[in-house]
Amino acid sequence: MCGIVGYTGDELAKDILINGLKRLEYRGYDSAGVALEDAAGGAAHIDVIRRVGKVAGLEEALANRDAAATCGIGHTRWATHGRPSKENAHPHTSCNGRIAIVHNGIIENFAELREELGQRGHTFTSDTDTEVFAHLIEEAYYGWPVGSPSDPAAGTAPGASAAPGCHDLMAAVREACTHVVGAYGLAVVCADEPGVIAVARKDSPIVIGRGARGSYVASDVIALIDATRDVVVLEDGQFARLAPEGITYTDTEGAPIEPAVTHIDWDIDMAEKGGYPDFMLKEICEQPRVVRDTLVGRMTGGELTIDELGLSLEELNLIDRVYVIACGTSYHAGLIAKNLIEMWARIPCEVEAASEFRYRNPIITPSTLVVAVSQSGETADTLAAIRDARIKGAKVFGITNVVGSPVARESDGVIYTKANKEIAVASTKSFIGQVVSLTLLALLLAQVKYRLTVGQVRMLFRELGDTAEQIQWILDTQKDAIHEAALACKDAHSALFVGRGMGAAIANEGALKLKEISYLHAEAYAAGEMKHGPIALIDPGFPVIAIATKSPVYDKTVSNLKECEARGAKIVVVATEGDEDIARIADHVIYIPPVRDAFSAITATVPLQLLAREVALMRGCDVDQPRNLAKSVTVE
Repeated sequence: MCGIVGYTGDELAKDILINGLKRLEYRGYDSAGVALEDAAGGAAHIDVIRRVGKVAGLEEALANRDAAATCGIGHTRWATHGRPSKENAHPHTSCNGRIAIVHNGIIENFAELREELGQRGHTFTSDTDTEVFAHLIEEAYYGWPVGSPSDPAAGTAPGASAAPGCHDLMAAVREACTHVVGAYGLAVVCADEPGVIAVARKDSPIVIGRGARGSYVASDVIALIDATRDVVVLEDGQFARLAPEGITYTDTEGAPIEPAVTHIDWDIDMAEKGGYPDFMLKEICEQPRVVRDTLVGRMTGGELTIDELGLSLEELNLIDRVYVIACGTSYHAGLIAKNLIEMWARIPCEVEAASEFRYRNPIITPSTLVVAVSQSGETADTLAAIRDARIKGAKVFGITNVVGSPVARESDGVIYTKANKEIAVASTKSFIGQVVSLTLLALLLAQVKYRLTVGQVRMLFRELGDTAEQIQWILDTQKDAIHEAALACKDAHSALFVGRGMGAAIANEGALKLKEISYLHAEAYAAGEMKHGPIALIDPGFPVIAIATKSPVYDKTVSNLKECEARGAKIVVVATEGDEDIARIADHVIYIPPVRDAFSAITATVPLQLLAREVALMRGCDVDQPRNLAKSVTVE
């Protein structure tokens, strides 16, 4: 969830680090810091600069420093252990200040390690788990007490015996990792090994690249895409030594390895705003392209194909149960998939939060298909659920936006959503890509099991492709209606989203978008559940946002809205173009083009994304970087 960047070469490190941290800021923005190697005066040391808040504050602090360092590491933090503060910001240092570390992940046994290190005389200056790593590496490198056994004056801490140091940064990092339980992606520098960055990874993403003027490390390829588009995605248990002249890779025993190189097929222009006022609007407007790109090459010889599924047609035909496991917005995509898989393929489908799935004992057999959905492909709970499902014998299929991500690597097969880089924390285009991908999976299962004819699949595929133009119609024609609806919601203390059938799943996504970027409390309910409790919330002026498109449950939804109208609710409806009846009970109507109910989730979600953005802007909120959130949740 935090952002890591490191550079060693012949350019000024501070400029490269700040540029990388700005691009990583969507991963966490509670605080930021850098550690720069400084050889001023002839004695090498580590200069650490940290600031609370966004990277701009750190950039300002560095602006007036004459930092000639060509090696350094940086970090932007989303707090897990310890409140956001200068003391808890990364990088953290060893007792002697000669080792600095940045870390992404959680050390599960940090309390135990901290107590042991304290008993041996180490002094801690923060509340973070990361600082434990700095002291473990210090002991391995210098020995304990520092300098033992060649520095008798250092003395011996109570309860500790003198131990010699290895004076090898890579060996010290490997040794420290053997004591840690948990997840980590880390980069380490040492004043006694100028120009060297040691890197390690376990259950937390690390990418490494070699550019024309140095070596780079980051937790996300976006931080180094300017320098190279050929990167190594470090695997668990792998280590790297970065130096100005090159990079070497080793395993846990220190033996050399040759990792695979991944080519990145997008460039930095895709991660810029491109004239839009914010990334969220840019990404909403890219959704027609996402639909088209995700469908390219899927219809071959008149039949739907997903070659990268990793399962034979015979294996697919044996599938008798589907689990969709996901978190947040991806979970809502799963709710939509459940409707489609059960309707078309007639296979029971359950949707579970990945954080819950792994801690119970679900019924899994070799004929169970587990579909793991993750925008980043590195969501910690989803990865843990994948591993648990594979142990139990399930087939696992991933849907993600990131090529070569852990979800992609650990699944039997994968569909990439073709959304390209998504920067805004609130997911929009990735969600649409996920829904389209899950729709393809539902159609394929129906085709393989002969629940739908080839002709029916072709027709549905064609209509699925039509949603790209329908989204564009919404973007072009509904701006004013969305703005007026936002004015009706912006001063509310709470809002209720309702729908039936597919609309109920969409309502969940609409409520999440509103609450996460506008900080306005919102809940979602199936409209038929209103009388079972939620209607008690409604008083005059209370916003009720409904999905009431033309569908088999349209009349029932309208009846529920009349109950809300009778109690004075301010009603906003997403409805089908041409529906004039709904305007008689709604205060505001946002229209979408006529669309098959199965595909309404793709089109009806777009007005809710735009509505949430409008409300957030009216309330003075940062739509790209909402408080307390991070784009990728890489810790449990």
